[in-house]
Amino acid sequence: MKTRSLLLAAAILMTSTTHAALPQPPDVAKKPHTVRAPHGAERSDEYYWLRDDKRKNPEMLAYLKAENAYVDATMKRLKPVEDRLYDEIVGRIKQDDSSVPYRERGWWYYSRFEKGKDYPVHARRRDAQGLGAEAIQRANDAGDFQGEQVLLDVNTLAKGRDYYSVGTFEVSQDNRLMAYADDTVGRRQYVIRFMNLETGKPYPDEIPAVSADIVWADDNRTVFYIENDPETLLSKRVKKHVLGTPVANDILVYEEPDDSFYMSIDRTRDDAFICIAVSSTVSDEMRCAPASNPDTFTVLSPRERDVEYSADHYAGRWVIRTNADGATNFKLMTAPTAATSRAEWKEWIAHRDDVFIDGFELFRDFTAIGERSEGLERLRFLRPDGTEEYVKADEPAYSMGLDTNAEPDTDWLRYSYTSLTTPATTFELNVRTGERRLLKQQPVLGYDPAKYVTERVWSTARDGTKIPVSLVYRKGFEKNGKAALLQYAYGSYGMAMDPGFNLPVVSLLDRGMVYAIAHIRGGEEMGRRWYDEGKLFKKKNTFTDFIDVTGDLVARGYASKDRVAAYGGSAGGLLMGAIANMAPDRYRLILSQVPFVDVVTTMLDASIPLTTNEYDEWGNPEKKEFYDYMLSYSPYDNLERKAYPAMFVGTGLWDSQVQYWEPAKYVARLRDLNTSARPVLLRTNMDAGHGGKSGRFRRYRELAEMYAFALDQLGVDEPAGRGK
Repeated sequence: MKTRSLLLAAAILMTSTTHAALPQPPDVAKKPHTVRAPHGAERSDEYYWLRDDKRKNPEMLAYLKAENAYVDATMKRLKPVEDRLYDEIVGRIKQDDSSVPYRERGWWYYSRFEKGKDYPVHARRRDAQGLGAEAIQRANDAGDFQGEQVLLDVNTLAKGRDYYSVGTFEVSQDNRLMAYADDTVGRRQYVIRFMNLETGKPYPDEIPAVSADIVWADDNRTVFYIENDPETLLSKRVKKHVLGTPVANDILVYEEPDDSFYMSIDRTRDDAFICIAVSSTVSDEMRCAPASNPDTFTVLSPRERDVEYSADHYAGRWVIRTNADGATNFKLMTAPTAATSRAEWKEWIAHRDDVFIDGFELFRDFTAIGERSEGLERLRFLRPDGTEEYVKADEPAYSMGLDTNAEPDTDWLRYSYTSLTTPATTFELNVRTGERRLLKQQPVLGYDPAKYVTERVWSTARDGTKIPVSLVYRKGFEKNGKAALLQYAYGSYGMAMDPGFNLPVVSLLDRGMVYAIAHIRGGEEMGRRWYDEGKLFKKKNTFTDFIDVTGDLVARGYASKDRVAAYGGSAGGLLMGAIANMAPDRYRLILSQVPFVDVVTTMLDASIPLTTNEYDEWGNPEKKEFYDYMLSYSPYDNLERKAYPAMFVGTGLWDSQVQYWEPAKYVARLRDLNTSARPVLLRTNMDAGHGGKSGRFRRYRELAEMYAFALDQLGVDEPAGRGK
């Protein structure tokens, strides 16, 4: 009966069209269930039954469809606004755009889009006299594809599919063969396929249930790949496949016994080695073999808890980035090619308390180092004579980083630059002469950066910590405490949310809104300490930082206290759930995509993908002290009877990172307890996973719907002449 009533509700909702007669949200059955922890703690979860690992339960699917129908009915009156937003966003995109080509082994590689199509065309051109990145871009812009070899036309591969994604493609060392990994569901379970680039014909070899990691050996017949666990989706085994042989006979190269480690494979900078890297939150280990004869993989340095490292090889030595011996912001070490332990490492670039070393790239005559200082990125390059120089930036808040530098034998350093007002830009800097070349700036049709202002402010958290905040608004904005604000943050895994150009946000700025990125603890914007102070038993700093930034921005006049929206996704969705429980009166609206809101139950279940990898991020609730702390902030467990903000919650049925049932359960319980009349919407993408729908335009349709809901809830008027 319950399933039938849900289907009936869905049908009724689909016919509810008037604003006067607001549709009613669907109801869903409660079924008693107890979640038990190994130490004896018990919790009641009346919506646990919504979990279905196979995604086939008709009652569950009926509920998700009823929720979608409720969103359709609620949003029908806002469809004109959604359409305008979508048209604006897509209208800024140069549809026949292409990426900046890069050179590798005698070929120039790039991706390009064709007008009106959702997916890229991956292509290359053979190097020739007078050919370079700028010349190829001019040809692409002119529609001149003479001499181009198409590697993958993803539009053709995606035809007839609701979801399609190419995770990676790799060309063999002799440039003749290609392996690529594709996903047709959105669960990030890939199939590796092979193509002969000389004939254009595919090989029959197909390797299923793998990650998007592929490395060719020097024999141009052998590929190394990572096989995933079929249940947890963890990367578990490195295998090698010889083209033309049965996949069932592929040889096991390495199997990782510890489920708290991720795995990846790659070639070193000099192409001399193939390396298997395993990484947990607090530990790393690499094992490498000669690419010319990759039979024996030797450990570079055995794993140690709280010792992280990554290494690359060039010019007869290893260069290693590590936090060993208390280098919390990391340092660079060197080691001989035959090194097998940390005892053989020698310090090269010392640790600094005020500078975080984010990464490096090795070149013939210099080394480029990516750093963070005062919450901003910067690039430093070191010459062999010991002199150094920083790449200059011209704005107070920006993002800068190493771009694709495929070949080390060059004087040119390619890097990316962007800000909240500057579209993504690719530069080349000659480290010998100082000459800088603009290779490309992302074209944004109809956009004038002079009409917008970006700034950096510092908000004080309740414990006295200064939190950097990046802001952007349209020129002429008055800090009079009347505007609407969208505040975004992530705050987990040490991932920095740097202030880069956000094309869809321009539509909000043009309607008088302010957009802010709160660089809260849990990220790594201010160095490793910033991350450490926002995880495990200090996780609540992430939430209170966000709330305190909101209070500060309102106090400074950037927004009205009644017109603040918060936005986050995935672990940022956990942040959204936490602030909704802790400070619901601070927010008029919460926008939450694929939110990790059922922290304790998920982390108690090692069969759920990614759980065991993240014990050092959140804690292992099988231990009571972690259980108690996680339970004190878990959004699903801390819902209570009170007035909550309006909410738009999005999820994907096939999400492998945050399973769909977390937001579904969260919304169902929230509806039971919420005392406010503000709408709570749950939109489930039935054909996609963690990243939403595939294709460059489809995701903007989803975003336009969410933005339309936000504008309505915040009382933001349409620009003059467009109507409401």
